[in-house]
Amino acid sequence: MRILPIVWQRLVRDGETCDRCGGTQAELQRALVRLTPRLRPLGIELRLETKAIDEAAFKASPLDSNRVWIAGRPLEEWLGATTGRSRCCAACGDSDCRTVELSGSAFETIPEALIVRAVLIAAGVAEPLPEMAPAAGGRPTGAPP
Repeated sequence: MRILPIVWQRLVRDGETCDRCGGTQAELQRALVRLTPRLRPLGIELRLETKAIDEAAFKASPLDSNRVWIAGRPLEEWLGATTGRSRCCAACGDSDCRTVELSGSAFETIPEALIVRAVLIAAGVAEPLPEMAPAAGGRPTGAPP
């Protein structure tokens, strides 16, 4: 069985995360429930790893929170999306937090549909939609720590 790793990291402060990251966690769980029966017959097993970022790491790089990698590449790269930022909540202090921007929409919580699409592309089961095509010469922008 081929393992398709998914890594998600987020700020954890006093055992809690913000609403944005909590929403992404719920969306990831729904995506896994939806994808597992579709990919298992193809010999693909999804493996989710959840990483916590402490407050010091978050302050140094707030856009590393609520970040998802699929098969070692950022979710945004699979979708031809970009990363943005917006004010989050009290848990995140004065920092602007990560958003995913695609086709003129900005997502603070990463929706199940985007996660599903990125995983299917990474698994080789779906092609990027024209508006999701990566820019020419696009390269991975980072790998999970």
